[in-house]
Amino acid sequence: MRIAVSACLLGELCKYNGGSNRNHELIEALRVWGHEVIPVCPEVAGGLHIPRPRAEIRAGEVVNEFGESVDAAFRAGAKAEFRRIEEAGGVDLAVLQPRSPSCGVGTVYDGTFTGKLVPGDGVFVQLLRKRGIPVVAADKLQLADLGSEDECEGVDRIA
Repeated sequence: MRIAVSACLLGELCKYNGGSNRNHELIEALRVWGHEVIPVCPEVAGGLHIPRPRAEIRAGEVVNEFGESVDAAFRAGAKAEFRRIEEAGGVDLAVLQPRSPSCGVGTVYDGTFTGKLVPGDGVFVQLLRKRGIPVVAADKLQLADLGSEDECEGVDRIA
């Protein structure tokens, strides 16, 4: 199975603050089950620097904490990563970083930079869903499902 995974979950230092969201359990499950992993970071692919100002989605537009629109970079990065995935032969599933303006699945920050969550998807997730690729937030994934024969079944339900 081919799985796109947020690079920060794999330990890459690509978060806005220069850190990662390394998820040891996810990394181990992917290793044990032998899945092919394609790391993705739409924000870096869109030309954003590390570190960079925090960004959130406000009224459908990605803005940074200074109120500047960074929407074009986020959308360009989402398209670039999608093209890269397609050129690599596609994926069966995407496991992504929760709440991110790029990779958030089902909930994202509301654009006030106060920590408030609202229903919605990040811009990369929106693109993946439009193209029919199942997505799941890493914190909602049942790691044991990565080893089952029908691992993609019901992913959108738990996202």
